[in-house]
Amino acid sequence: MAQQTTAPRVLVSDALSETAVQIFRDRGIEVDYMPDLGKDKDRLAEIIGNYDGLAIRSATKVTEKLLDRADRLKVVARAGIGVDNVDIPAASRKGVIVMNTPFGNSVTTAEHAIALMFAVARQLPEASVSTHAGKWEKNRFMGVELFNKTLGLIGAGNIGSIVADRALGLRMKVVAYDPFLSEERAEKIGVTKVELDELLRRADFISLHVPLTDKTRNILSAENIARAKPGVRIVNAARGGLIDEEALAAALKSGHVAGAALDVFATEPATDSPLFNLPNVVVTPHLGASTSEAQENVALQVAEQMADYLLTGAVQNALNMPSVTAEEAAVMGPWIKLAAHLGAFVGQTTDEPIKAINILYDGVAAGMNLNALNAAVIAGVMKAANPDVNMVSAPVVAKERGIQIATTTQDKAGVYDGYIKVTMVSGDRERAIAGTVFSDGKPRFIQIRGINVDAEIGSHMMYTRNRDVPGVIGTLGVTLGGMGVNMANFTLGRTQGGGDAIAITYLDEPLREDVRQALLATGKFEQVRALHFEV
Repeated sequence: MAQQTTAPRVLVSDALSETAVQIFRDRGIEVDYMPDLGKDKDRLAEIIGNYDGLAIRSATKVTEKLLDRADRLKVVARAGIGVDNVDIPAASRKGVIVMNTPFGNSVTTAEHAIALMFAVARQLPEASVSTHAGKWEKNRFMGVELFNKTLGLIGAGNIGSIVADRALGLRMKVVAYDPFLSEERAEKIGVTKVELDELLRRADFISLHVPLTDKTRNILSAENIARAKPGVRIVNAARGGLIDEEALAAALKSGHVAGAALDVFATEPATDSPLFNLPNVVVTPHLGASTSEAQENVALQVAEQMADYLLTGAVQNALNMPSVTAEEAAVMGPWIKLAAHLGAFVGQTTDEPIKAINILYDGVAAGMNLNALNAAVIAGVMKAANPDVNMVSAPVVAKERGIQIATTTQDKAGVYDGYIKVTMVSGDRERAIAGTVFSDGKPRFIQIRGINVDAEIGSHMMYTRNRDVPGVIGTLGVTLGGMGVNMANFTLGRTQGGGDAIAITYLDEPLREDVRQALLATGKFEQVRALHFEV
């Protein structure tokens, strides 16, 4: 990540705890706390260009239109798990990282699901209203025990596994449908992994814990509700849209479903629903994360995550970029820089359209966070054509252009503890460059076009290619010296005597076009290119 010359600026546009706001200040970040701004999209658009980070809850809508005005913005962080209010593809194209806090409200949401399960099992809300009204309808409210019943979890991720733990404590049997749940993980959390049909057939209670995607939308459709065990009770504290609400209402009226408890709805705020005013339907206004502990947890988490990223480059819980821990950022920092430099070299020495980028990781590099390193390579390549891309947007741009990315790893295979080799394929040509990080933490180029070199990387460099004949180095030195160009460093290499030779020259200033043309005019050089690297 590029060094910040002034303190980063963060805007908090929704209500966040004062403790979280203070975290920003304590870590040297300028913060403007405007908790009502998220509701004023025009005013937000006016000032968003002044900020490096934006911290939000659910009220602020981060649209493509807003992002177009956010030229400084590096990160949007949502205090909470749901990011329905953020246009993630638009953010990725803009190069803005989108973070959430998936764990800060996990316990709270899981507890709400359990509370809803109790409420619908014993008809607590209706019994409370009846008793408040002065009635004593002891015989009307005949509930069921949770003990020894089967709970079917649709989704057994972070929140689902907490619900499973609490349900097992209530001596329930737990089955789970989750395509990403391994048998080993299922055994560890004490649940039986099943297919959806079996879950529907066996479950006395069904609780949903999945995100809303094209695959999960209406997962409890009319057909699946019909396949469920007669007398089932259904709980949803995850996302609206997972249940066909019309179909559920019909099943409640027919008695096929004995009860339902919902905290979320397809349309929110839900001021009207086919489920309202039905007997044994418990409804709450999206309270899953609404405890003082959860609100504080996600607020603190979002502040720490944003501060870590803006100050150290550590990426946590990002939805459009590989996560890099602070520890990884410290170790990988030089390697990420190297990856970006290798990509930049390839991008700057290629004029024709790129078909594919093949990346080889050797030795210690093979054991690092390859997603992050890949993103750095691609960003380096893409910057040559589009200076505005970064590690977030570059993979998106590459995909849009149809560039194929391939990654290979191997054990240590040479004198270096590890290296990265990038091969670019354009037309029927290939260009390859390799580099490593020495013990001093400085990236080096170690091979170009199959020719071994040892080149320190500077901001301003020049790449030359020539036939290995006498007088080339002298011509280079005389021409540069005569035109007032100073060489800070110089590295050369060749395939064999009289064959191809290359040189990398580290300059104090950018290579001027008149100097480049003067070198070509000597007839000694087949190629002369100015290179720039963000060191």
